[in-house]
Amino acid sequence: MSKHHTKHHATASDAGYGKTLHALQIELVKFQKHLIAHGDRILILLEGRDGAGKDGTIKRIVEHLSPRETRVVALGKPSSRAESAWYFQRYVPHLPVAGEFVLFNRSWYNRAGVEWVMDFCTEAQYEEFIETVPVFEQMLVRSGIQLFKYYLDIDKAEQKQRLKDRLTDPLKQWKMSPIDAAAQKHWKAYSSARNAMLARTHSAVAPWTVVRANDKKRARLGLIMDLLARLDYKGKDHALLCPDPGIVFAYTSQTVDSGAIAP
Repeated sequence: MSKHHTKHHATASDAGYGKTLHALQIELVKFQKHLIAHGDRILILLEGRDGAGKDGTIKRIVEHLSPRETRVVALGKPSSRAESAWYFQRYVPHLPVAGEFVLFNRSWYNRAGVEWVMDFCTEAQYEEFIETVPVFEQMLVRSGIQLFKYYLDIDKAEQKQRLKDRLTDPLKQWKMSPIDAAAQKHWKAYSSARNAMLARTHSAVAPWTVVRANDKKRARLGLIMDLLARLDYKGKDHALLCPDPGIVFAYTSQTVDSGAIAP
């Protein structure tokens, strides 16, 4: 991966992080104005291991957006009724309508990750999901929804430190869950599940974008830059939207083989 940085590429210690983030949040507000005026429908899926930085990234994206047209969806454990329904059924009511910007903090891809690794679903349920999700996403895109899928990737040592921080930081206690304790223990199983998910659900219609997230600040800036660069809106500051290709890149099988994605 290229290590080239433009003047807009920020590092973790960069004093310009706040300034760059502020400029990007102005771009997000400009985009939302366009979105509402044109009745577009935007859906963002954020996936990643426990501690990958999904919450913090979403917080910075929505911080200054209109709460009426912005929704963050983070579904909990399904009810017994939901477990008997078509798998995608509980996600459908949360899909965006005209003028809405919706972010899923974890999504239907739970089935390809934690549910599969922790034996919360059967092999038949997993296979049904993995085979039908490309068709489901194709239906969403064909209906006019603009779908963006991001996978935030961290390495094992970084996850260990972040989960440890949750134990000691009183402001992060709400993030703790029994699943956290199994994250490091099942690291290799999660890696295998991630690789299968990316390989089998990446498509031209609904591709995956990988964000290297060991550096939280660079990951946030890079993801927002990439998203805005791919969206259509008036008055776009193109010079600002230059994500570091070593931080944000399109998924290919080579990204796994080359080690660009944490093993």
